[in-house]
Amino acid sequence: MMKKNNLAAATSIGLIVSFGAVNAQSAVEETIVVEGHRAYLSDFATLEIPQSETILDAEKLLNAGALDLVQALDLSASVARQNNFGGLWNSFSIRGFVGDENLPSNYLVNGFNAGRGFGGPRDLAGIESVEVLKGPRAALFGRGEPGGTINLVTKRPTFQTAGEIKVSAGSFNTLRTDADWTTPLTDQLAVRLVGFYEDAESFRDTIETKRMGFFPSLAYDISNNSKITYELEYSDQEIPFDRGVVAINGELGLISDSNFLGEPGDGPMETEVVGHQLEFQHEFNDEWRAIVGYTQRNTSLEGFSTEASFGSRQQLNVDGQNLSRNRRYRKYDADYRVFRAEISGEFETGNITHRLIVGADIDDFENQQTFLRARPPKVSTNPTAEEQRLINVFNPVYGQFLPTDLGTGTPFNQTFKSAGFFFQDQISLNDRFDIRIGARYDDFEEAEANAKDSRVSPQLGMVFKASDELSLYASYGENFRQLSGRDASGNSFNPNESTSIEAGIKFVLNDGAVFGTATLFRVEQQNILVVDDPSLFTYAALGEADSAGFELDLTANFDGDFSLWASYAYVDAETSNDFFDPNFGAALPAGSALLNVPDQTLSLQLVKDMQVQEKELVLGGGLLYVSDRNGQFNNQDFNLPSYTTVQAFTSFQVTESINIKAEVQNLLDEEYYLNSFASIWVQPGTPRNFRLTVSLSL
Repeated sequence: MMKKNNLAAATSIGLIVSFGAVNAQSAVEETIVVEGHRAYLSDFATLEIPQSETILDAEKLLNAGALDLVQALDLSASVARQNNFGGLWNSFSIRGFVGDENLPSNYLVNGFNAGRGFGGPRDLAGIESVEVLKGPRAALFGRGEPGGTINLVTKRPTFQTAGEIKVSAGSFNTLRTDADWTTPLTDQLAVRLVGFYEDAESFRDTIETKRMGFFPSLAYDISNNSKITYELEYSDQEIPFDRGVVAINGELGLISDSNFLGEPGDGPMETEVVGHQLEFQHEFNDEWRAIVGYTQRNTSLEGFSTEASFGSRQQLNVDGQNLSRNRRYRKYDADYRVFRAEISGEFETGNITHRLIVGADIDDFENQQTFLRARPPKVSTNPTAEEQRLINVFNPVYGQFLPTDLGTGTPFNQTFKSAGFFFQDQISLNDRFDIRIGARYDDFEEAEANAKDSRVSPQLGMVFKASDELSLYASYGENFRQLSGRDASGNSFNPNESTSIEAGIKFVLNDGAVFGTATLFRVEQQNILVVDDPSLFTYAALGEADSAGFELDLTANFDGDFSLWASYAYVDAETSNDFFDPNFGAALPAGSALLNVPDQTLSLQLVKDMQVQEKELVLGGGLLYVSDRNGQFNNQDFNLPSYTTVQAFTSFQVTESINIKAEVQNLLDEEYYLNSFASIWVQPGTPRNFRLTVSLSL
C-alpha cells in the first residue's frame, strides 16, 4: 500500500471517508476518521437514515477522472445532465426533475445554499467529496431542487503538514496544474491553500478555455470545544458560448461534431466568483453542539454570442444547410447571502432517545440580468443572408457579417429573501425502530414585486433495523423552489412545489466490505411554468409532472484488492396535465416525456490494486450507459440516442513522492450527445481523449 499522507485529514468536519483501494493519483489512502461531525446533517449511521444518499468520495472522483461537478454527478445514475447554457453553468435533474431552467441548478456547499449564480461550471479543485442527497430536503435546507440536493464538501485545513502538486497534459492541447497544501501556522491556527489553472482547446473548432481558481482556508481552534473556519472561493473562467450542433430534419450526425456554429470573433464569456464562508462550531458536551455560519457569494457573467434562432426565423428548416442566428449580449450578476445556525444533540424521555436538530436561517438572493438580442427576420419575408447571419452547418465560414448594434436594454432585477425555522427529531423507540419527524417554516418574498408568501415543508421517515447488517426505511417529504421571472400582471410566480415518497433497504455485508441501497420512489411536481394565454404568450405556474422509479447504489471491496462502484436508476418522468410549452408555444398532452431524462442509467467503476516490485500499480476502468431521452420538449419524436462510454486508467507509484497516472476517456470512441434544448441546440460528447498526470507529494 502507498504511504500515508495527512492531506486526507482535511476532509469535511465529521465525515468518515472510506478510500478503500487507493487511487495512485493521490497520496490519500485507507479510512480516515475526522474529528467533529457532519455539518448541518448531524450524526447518523448510514443504516439509520430514512432517505437514499450517495457519497462520491475523493477516491471515486479521482478514479473517474472527474474535474468538474457535472462529470462527478455522472457517477450517480439518479442524476441526468440538462441544458448547460452553452457550457456556462451546471444544470442537472435528480430523479427526473430540474428546477428553474432560467437559472443554474442549485447546490449546497458545506450545507449552505450557494450554487445559484453565474460563475461558470464548478470545478472540483477544493472539493473533498460530493453528496447526492436524494428526495426533498426543504425541511432542513429550504428552497432547493425538486428531486434532491447536491452538497459539496470542501477541503479544510489540518494540523499536520502535507501537500500535493499535479501537472496534467492531455488531448486537445490541454494543460492543467493543481496544487494543494496544508500546514499549521501555530498550535491553534492552520491554513490550507488549494488552486488550479487550466488552458485547453477542444474537439470543437475554435473553442479554447482558460480557467483558474484559488480556494484558501483557515481553521482556528479557539479551545478544545470551539473552532472557527474561514474559506475563500475565487474563480475566473473564459469560456466561449457554444450551443453545440444541429440535427437536420431531426437527424443527428449529418454534420461533424467538431463544427462550431457561433462566431469566434465574439470572444469568450467571462465569469467570476468571489465567495466567503465563515463557520463557528462549539461542543457544549458529548451530546450537544452548535454551528453558526455565514456565506456570501458574488458571481458575474458577461459576453457576446451568436447562436441559432428558432421557428419561423430559421432558414435551416427550408434549405437544410444554412443556419439563421441571433446575436446576443449578456451581463448577469448575482449576489447570494446565507446565514444559518443550528443546535443539535440528543436526550431521553423515559426509554425513548431523541436526536434533535433545531435551527434557523436567512437567505437572500439578488439576480440582475441585462440581455440584448438581435434576431433575424422571418424566413417568409425573404431576408438577406446578412440579415439572417447565415452560416453553412457543413462548411462554416466565420466573420462574414459584421457585428450588429444591439442597442440598449433595461436590466431585469429580482431579489428573493427568505427566513426559515426548522426542526428534526429522530426518535428511537427501541433498538430496532426509529421514526423521524421534522418541519420547516419559511417566510419569503420577492422584493421588486412586493410579493410575499410562506410555506411549511414537513418530513416523515421510519427506519426498521432488521439486523446489524440490514435496515428497511420509508419517508415522505415536501419541497419548494421560487421561480424567476414575472407573470402577465408583473407578479412573481407561485413557487415550484414537489412531494416525494420513497421506500428502500440498506445493507452492509462482509464486515463492511459491501454496502448498498435499493430504493423505490415517486415524486410529484406542480407549479411548472407554462403559457396561460397563448394569444398573449403570458406565463403562469400551472404545469404538473410526476416521476417514479427504482435506484440501486452499491460499493464493494473484494479479496484480491478489487473495488467496485455501481449505480443504476430507472426513472419514468412525464407531464401529468395538458399544457402550453412556454419555450416553443406548443400544446403538450399529459404523458409527455420530460427533457433530457433517460429511462435507464448505469454507472460502473472497477479498480484493481496490486504490487509490482514492491511498488503500487493500480488498474481501473468505468462504464456509463445512458438510454435514449427526449431532446426537444415540444417535439416528442426528437430523441437523443442512447450511448455507452468506457473509461480506463492506470497509475504507478514511482517513488514515495512521485506518481504517474495515464487515463483514456471514451475508450471506444463512441459518438454521442450529452443533452439538448432543441434539435438546433445539441451538445455532442467528447471523442476518445487521453490525459497523463504526474503527482508530487510534498
